[in-house]
Amino acid sequence: MKTQILTAFALMAMLTFVACGNAGEKEKTVQTDSTDHSGQDHAKAAPAAGTATVAQVKDDLLNAVYQQYSSLSKALVESDLARAKIAANAIEAGAKEMKNADALGKSAAKIAGAKDIESQRAAFSDLSNQLIGLVKKAGMGSGELYVDYCPMALNDKGAYWISGIKEIRNPYFGDKMLNCGELKETIQ
Repeated sequence: MKTQILTAFALMAMLTFVACGNAGEKEKTVQTDSTDHSGQDHAKAAPAAGTATVAQVKDDLLNAVYQQYSSLSKALVESDLARAKIAANAIEAGAKEMKNADALGKSAAKIAGAKDIESQRAAFSDLSNQLIGLVKKAGMGSGELYVDYCPMALNDKGAYWISGIKEIRNPYFGDKMLNCGELKETIQ
């Protein structure tokens, strides 16, 4: 019973954050972010134009964590340290409710505790790799997600991330190199 209450509380907190974080947008969805990382609403545009289709991971808890991950990615693209911390805290809370997600929670905690945006971006790589594995294992209930890669991230070591849009919006460099990267894989 205690676990169910904690799970419900964590989900409510995550969903509240998603709703509050999108307060100024014309169209809202709990399943995916319908804006690209430039802040423009493209909910009615064709998917090929770089918009998110309705994508939902089969596992409900993982889907809620992915929504926060999407907010985190957007915050990193926009170099917003405070919003990134909030999203990372929500990911950490969600990971605590999931099985086999301890590493995901620890990576999220590193991002939440980071003192600067560059440290957050460095920790984002581990978080992304873990989330990619979990999403692939769970599978998609609907829509598709994209695994993107930037070869220049982390001092040219390269790093991956998940996106709900085909258009590259690089969380590792933000506006310095917003479109640096390539789509490597589609998760369907």
